[in-house]
Amino acid sequence: MAFSISRGLDQRFSLPNILTYGRVLAVPLVVVCLFWPAEFSMRWTALGIFTAAGITDFLDGYLARILSQQSSLGRMLDPIADKLLVSAVLLMLVADHSIASYSLWAAIVILCREILVSGLREFLAELKVSVPVSRLAKWKTFVQIVALGFLIAGPAGEAVIPGTTQIGLFLLWLAALLTLYTGWDYMKAGFRHTMSEAGQG
Repeated sequence: MAFSISRGLDQRFSLPNILTYGRVLAVPLVVVCLFWPAEFSMRWTALGIFTAAGITDFLDGYLARILSQQSSLGRMLDPIADKLLVSAVLLMLVADHSIASYSLWAAIVILCREILVSGLREFLAELKVSVPVSRLAKWKTFVQIVALGFLIAGPAGEAVIPGTTQIGLFLLWLAALLTLYTGWDYMKAGFRHTMSEAGQG
């Protein structure tokens, strides 16, 4: 019994899980910084925190595999942390009009896909069906993070890289298109297993 409790504690405080906790904690910090979008120092601070959080997104899964520290807690928290960070940043960028006009559709597509995939994953998990993350989905995540990074920098970044905001919006649309394509993979898996269940019923 003591060994089981000790092992559970070890899993909760493994390095990959600590990185995931850090990504969750980064959400309110980035949001607070973006409450003052006109302050360039806050823009750069938000970008620094967001970049660090984005790096942990790639590191935690990699470290979990090479250190053999994969856990059910990590598998649950990792996508939650990703969705919280992306959703919060998108909402703040819409609020300060970094994302506006037709580009709102790109943000809506990304948010809707996050909700859809969460629901489908929960449904497929009940059927004990695993849908592996494709290479294209990983590229989608990368493009999405880079896009949001450029948009967080926004006007502060214009002084360093002219056209920072436009680059961010272009990449946001690219991420939205990749989001539609990769989201369709989850939809197909969900429909296939739904029809299978209906057929058996």
